[in-house]
Amino acid sequence: MKSIDVAVIGLGAMGGAAVYHLARRGRRVVGFDRFPPGHEHGSSHGATRIIRLGYYEHPSYVPLLRRAYSLWGELEAAAGEKLLRITGIAEIGSPNGILVAGTLAAARIHALPHCVLAAPDLMRRFPAFRVPAEFVAVVQPDGGFLKVEPALNAHLELAKAAGAELRIETVCAIEPRNGGVRIVTDRGALDAGAAIVAAGPWVTKLLPELPVPLRVTRQVMAWFEPVDPALFAADKFPVFMIESEGIHYGIPLHADGVKLGKHYHRDETVDPDRVDRSISAADEAVIRSVLKYLPAANGRIRKAKTCLYTMTSDGDFLLDRVPGSNILVASPCSGHGFKFAPVIGEILADLVIEGATSHDISRFRFRGR
Repeated sequence: MKSIDVAVIGLGAMGGAAVYHLARRGRRVVGFDRFPPGHEHGSSHGATRIIRLGYYEHPSYVPLLRRAYSLWGELEAAAGEKLLRITGIAEIGSPNGILVAGTLAAARIHALPHCVLAAPDLMRRFPAFRVPAEFVAVVQPDGGFLKVEPALNAHLELAKAAGAELRIETVCAIEPRNGGVRIVTDRGALDAGAAIVAAGPWVTKLLPELPVPLRVTRQVMAWFEPVDPALFAADKFPVFMIESEGIHYGIPLHADGVKLGKHYHRDETVDPDRVDRSISAADEAVIRSVLKYLPAANGRIRKAKTCLYTMTSDGDFLLDRVPGSNILVASPCSGHGFKFAPVIGEILADLVIEGATSHDISRFRFRGR
C-alpha cells in the first residue's frame, strides 16, 4: 500500500492552500475531494469574497490578515493572474453596533488606516448609499474582493506543479494507525504520516467524535442588476457591510451584477447532503431588505446561489490537532474564512512539518471551548 507524508481531505479554499504550502516545502502530499475543483456543493464558490484588514469579529485576526494579504500577493505573482481587487471598504451602522464598534477597535489597536464618516459625508462620497442620519461608516482603504474560482485554481495548479497529487475520490473513513493515518476511500486505501481534514460541512461526518460541535447552515447570495450601473463600478464604489437587522454585505459591479447577501441569512441548520438549493421568495426577501439603503441597485435578480457555512458555537475558527492522533482539523470559516486561505495553508503546513507555528492560533484551539 502506498504511503505518503500528508493526506488532505477537502480541496476547497483551505485544503487547496494546505496542499500548495505542503507541496512547495517538498512534502509528498495527496489531496482528496469528492467533487471536481470549483464545485458549488460546499463553501468555496460564488465568484467573489470580501477581504478586509480591520476586523470587527476580534482584533486578534488582524496579524493573520496582514500575512494573508502578503501571501495573496505572492500567489498572484506565482500564478501570473490578478486575484485581489482593492476597492476600499465601508462598514456602516450605528456607532454602538457590533460592526462599527468592533471594526474601530481593531483599527485603533493595530493602527490601521481608516476614517469615520457621518451619514451625509458617506452619501456624498458614495452616492449609491441612502442611510439613516444616525449611521456612521468606518472606511478603510485596504478592503476589496478576491476572485474565488481563480484563487482556488491557482493554489491547486501550483500544488500540482510542485508535485502534489489530487484525486477526485470520496473519503469514507480516516483511521489513526501506527502513529500515522489510514485514509479509506471509495476506491481503496492509503497510509499517510498525517492527515488534514478541511472538508467544510462534511468535517463532522468524517470526524464524528470532535470535542467541539460544528453546525452547518444554509446561505444564499444573489446578484442584482443595478438601475444605475455607473454608481457601482469597482473604481467608484467600495465593498461594504451594513448592520441593520443583522449584517448584510455587498460587492461592486462585477461580472453578473452587484453581489449582495446577509451574513448568516436565515440561520437554517442543514445536512450538507440534503440541503435545498432552490431559491425561494423568502430567500430573496431576506437579501432585498438591504436595498432600502441602495435604491439604485434595486433591479431584477440576475442569479442566486446557495452555499454553506460550517459554524462553531463562538463563530471563531477551529484549527487544531485531534487529541491523541496525527489528524489536524481545519474548519476555519464560520462564514468569514475565505480571505484567510493562504495563511491557513501556511499554518497547516507549519503544524504538520514543525509541530508548531509562529502564528498565534490560540483562539482557534479545542481547549477552552
